Amino acid sequence: MPTRKKATTRPSDTDPAGNGERPPAPGRAGAPARRRELRARGQRTMRKLLDAGIQVFAKRGYHAARVDDIVKAAHTSHGTFYLYFSNKEDLFQALVADVADELATLRRSLGPVTPDEKGLAELEAWLDRFASLYEHYGPIIRTWTEAEVGGSDVGRLGTDVVGELASALIDASGGPTDVDPAIAAMGLVAMVERLNYFVLSGQVAATRDQMVTTLAGVVHRALFAR
Repeated sequence: MPTRKKATTRPSDTDPAGNGERPPAPGRAGAPARRRELRARGQRTMRKLLDAGIQVFAKRGYHAARVDDIVKAAHTSHGTFYLYFSNKEDLFQALVADVADELATLRRSLGPVTPDEKGLAELEAWLDRFASLYEHYGPIIRTWTEAEVGGSDVGRLGTDVVGELASALIDASGGPTDVDPAIAAMGLVAMVERLNYFVLSGQVAATRDQMVTTLAGVVHRALFAR
């Protein structure tokens, strides 16, 4: 079995000392914050609100989440919240933009997936990077996949981004020849997302390494079972 590659970060995300540690990204600004230039402290406050939003959406779901819940999770005030975001929807859209950027970077990072051990190792490394992203942004991705905002512009963006991620997987391997590539791709990505969710939520007793290795093996066989 090939040795799984260590997940890598983009050079722009690493610290100036070059030790490979990735600082928290500042995140996208909401409508009020876009009207002014944010200093370092403002960026940190906005990031705290975004991270609190992720926690609240994970616990309560999109529709039940309230600004009051986000403010409490961030240990700040309503006044501070409205300096950065107009409402809950504005904050969620900022998170969606963050996730879309991260998933686009993930899509571009996938190299050729060949039928040999090298292709399997490339797939494992890519799935490990997805797992890292999902650990932080899983609630936002689930909101897309569970169609809570499916009819909105945000929902359509989520569908488009996930579709592009799926297409990258098929394109990297040459694609199956006996099934519809689009359907096959979405099926594989849905499987990857669900297993990440089940492992993180404790519904499946598996380590992250076990999950990634299993997913890579199943997806690799599916891609090349001609």
